[in-house]
Amino acid sequence: MRGREVTWNMLLLGAFTLLSLAGAGLVAALDSAPAPASAASRPAAADLPPVRIVGTPFIPNTNPRRR
Repeated sequence: MRGREVTWNMLLLGAFTLLSLAGAGLVAALDSAPAPASAASRPAAADLPPVRIVGTPFIPNTNPRRR
């Protein structure tokens, strides 16, 4: 009795996986990707304004004994 239940569960899992992969492949095939932007249209990193950081900067705790 238990063997049939395991077989059906694996069959359902396999069917769901295949249908999910087919759906994802169909969406990926129909999805129109935007055209890549040219390098000239993007601003250089030096031209961007500085970013203001609000709050204390994150410092990772490298010593677990110290809090």
